[in-house]
Amino acid sequence: RAYNIAGGHRHTPEIAQGLRAVTDRAVSVSFTPVLIPTARGILATCTAPTAASASEVRAAYEKAYADEPFVHLLADGQLPRTGSVTGSNVAQIAVAVDADASVLVALCAIDNLVKGTAGAAVQSMNLALGWPETEGLPAVGVAP
Repeated sequence: RAYNIAGGHRHTPEIAQGLRAVTDRAVSVSFTPVLIPTARGILATCTAPTAASASEVRAAYEKAYADEPFVHLLADGQLPRTGSVTGSNVAQIAVAVDADASVLVALCAIDNLVKGTAGAAVQSMNLALGWPETEGLPAVGVAP
């Protein structure tokens, strides 16, 4: 079921703040979370108007995430699945451009019980202490 639609979700301002930080401009966000019958995992679909081509978008994502060990940019035509990331600190991402509508479509799957706050805390601690970023964080999912 959908809930907190039309900007009513508590994380909407946080999403807008993150986008503003990378774009240096105010960004309007429409966020509608949908609950599904699963114990863990988030599959997000994000859209944005774009004048960029699919190859330009792909190149931008490849550049942005080239050195990110836990971000897996999937090959064209592949789609993220929550089952593929269960038990891991990985974010699977797919991007495409609907050229007819001039819309970027980005999809991301994470296991929110690992890639959420706990995983972020471990990852941040590793970086702060000068340890390998991946220390103690699973890159291969194991379903419970």
